[in-house]
Amino acid sequence: MNVLTAEQMREADRRTIAAGTPGEVLMERAGTRVVEVLERAFAPLAEQRVVIFCGQGNNGGDGLVVARLLEGRVASLQVVRVENAEIAVDRNATIVVDALLGTGFRGEVEGRYVEMIRSMNESFPRAKIVAVDIPSAMRVHADVTVTFAAPKVELVMAPENVGRMIVADIGIPEEFLQSDLHLSEAHDFAGLFQPRKRDSNKGMYGHVLVIGGAPGKSGAAAMAGLAALRAGAGLVSVACADSSKLVPELMTESLEHFTLERKTVIAVGPGLGPAPELVKNLMSEAKVPMVIDADALNSIAGTDFRGRGVETILTPHPGEMARLVGGKFTDRLATARAFARDKNVCLVLKGQGTLIALPDGRVWVNPTGSPSMAKGGTGDVLTGMISGMVAQHPDDIATAVRAAVWLHGRAGELGAEEWTDKCLLATELLNYLPKAIRECASPLLDTRGSVGRREKTPTEPRL
Repeated sequence: MNVLTAEQMREADRRTIAAGTPGEVLMERAGTRVVEVLERAFAPLAEQRVVIFCGQGNNGGDGLVVARLLEGRVASLQVVRVENAEIAVDRNATIVVDALLGTGFRGEVEGRYVEMIRSMNESFPRAKIVAVDIPSAMRVHADVTVTFAAPKVELVMAPENVGRMIVADIGIPEEFLQSDLHLSEAHDFAGLFQPRKRDSNKGMYGHVLVIGGAPGKSGAAAMAGLAALRAGAGLVSVACADSSKLVPELMTESLEHFTLERKTVIAVGPGLGPAPELVKNLMSEAKVPMVIDADALNSIAGTDFRGRGVETILTPHPGEMARLVGGKFTDRLATARAFARDKNVCLVLKGQGTLIALPDGRVWVNPTGSPSMAKGGTGDVLTGMISGMVAQHPDDIATAVRAAVWLHGRAGELGAEEWTDKCLLATELLNYLPKAIRECASPLLDTRGSVGRREKTPTEPRL
């Protein structure tokens, strides 16, 4: 799904209006979509007490449409407009609708808007907050955000206050919603998880070589190798200092004397330790896709390396990324896009909203993940999963990488439901991989329905 900036969204609105759809019709549709979400999530509406905060722009206009459509259908309805004198609000409200400031707002929040944002966040102990298009100034703590036509950059890059995001179709043509920033969705990967042929053999699904696991760090390489197998690779070899931690299904090679012969994917770095010469030689000699992680990233930091397009996959966390670019960075999106272009690599910049940047300038934001994954070893598991997916799908590496990142995060979410955010271990992510794969193989939501992975059907009440 394409992700739009405020400027791109305004241009899409303008082109839609110029093509014959009045702005008033778009506003009516937007308000209608919000009410439809309220009907699904808060049934029965007749029992709900609703307060709607409306600004002076188009976002406020959407809120007024919502108010008109709800009139007579809820237990109580109050509209609070920014231009009116301060009034007493219904603190027993069960639904608060935020229609103060939309995507066009820029600058500092001042005056009455500050008070109204604070009121929404603090004055309604019983209420769920539903934001119209975007939480106002990204400062309202929404439980649900109903955004229109396409996700907005702010919603996917800083999702802390977004809650569950629902993308509502208001009739803007798809060709007006173009962008080089995209959001990964489960249905993107359905083609990768079709049933295998009955006469399959292990040689059909690639041979991954994991290089790492220096003395005292063999567990990192072991986790990467196991993850590559679980992701579906036909064969996996691990070159490490101590093979005692490897599961029986993994083949072993010496860390000092391994071979690239017949390997179809190389993963280097988990537990490797400093090895700049080794990594340099691998980048020069290997003719197959390579995943570079952990210590291998530090080995190429500060060098003039260049990759081989999407076949060179780097997976840094923010600290490793800072070393790769030679200092701190604040704009994750711009940094990732520029680095992937300049170095001719596929960059997986890990973190909340992991970014997958391609050499051609396209970037995907991954929406899955959990605080439960803030634990040693999860990065090694991701390296293995990426390697295993690429081994099976060498003709569509970009999609394979995105799928691995999505599955990794989704497994973390599923694991946290059982183990909590604190107790989940890195290798336990692989226990939830089958369920995550099934969600990709049989996605239940229409592509325009919702970005939330957790919804089971578009009509199931969730709040």
